[in-house]
Amino acid sequence: MEYLNQAWIMLKLGGIIILPLSLLGIIALAIMLEKAFVYWRFARLSNDLLNLIETYGFKWEDLEKILSGLDKRHYYKRFFEVVISNRHQPFWWTESRAADEAQLIENSLARRLWALETIVTAAPLLGLVGTVVGMMRAFQVIGSEGIVNPTAVTGGVAEALIATVIGLIIALVALFGFNYFSRLQSQTMDEMERLGTRLIDHIRLDQKEDTHEAA
Repeated sequence: MEYLNQAWIMLKLGGIIILPLSLLGIIALAIMLEKAFVYWRFARLSNDLLNLIETYGFKWEDLEKILSGLDKRHYYKRFFEVVISNRHQPFWWTESRAADEAQLIENSLARRLWALETIVTAAPLLGLVGTVVGMMRAFQVIGSEGIVNPTAVTGGVAEALIATVIGLIIALVALFGFNYFSRLQSQTMDEMERLGTRLIDHIRLDQKEDTHEAA
């Protein structure tokens, strides 16, 4: 409880600029939590699914069975179902449809990352505004009262320093979140592309086997 009181005092010392800084911090935290949930719920690749696609004796029925147990919003399910539904079409068509779906998935994974990137830049600038305002307040007190009121002077300096520190902390957290989820997005899309290529290989193999049987 004492810690919360001290935190509240620091926020009050930071001045009015703390309000937009706090809003940016809440937005950044909300985006990162939402991204973490999305990747945990809709972008995880099970070992069973991975092993099946990597197996030479791959069967489409087994893939459809595993996919049926996944949420319809699962990114890998969406991607694989596009390949499955177009596997009897020409290769160029199947690859084109898979690429279109992959682009939609990438756009979905990148959603709101721009906001984190903006917060990385905006938070320190807002903190700098708080610094300027706090120092102006301190100099104003010195100019009007001299140094007879040191409490008022130090209050302005504290406002400047606290706003700067909070702005930098928010920017650092948002930066780590942005870099982490950008990297996760890149890894997810690379893996999806690799597995999509593997499914195309299975389609080619099936067609070759059908050709040999027909001959």
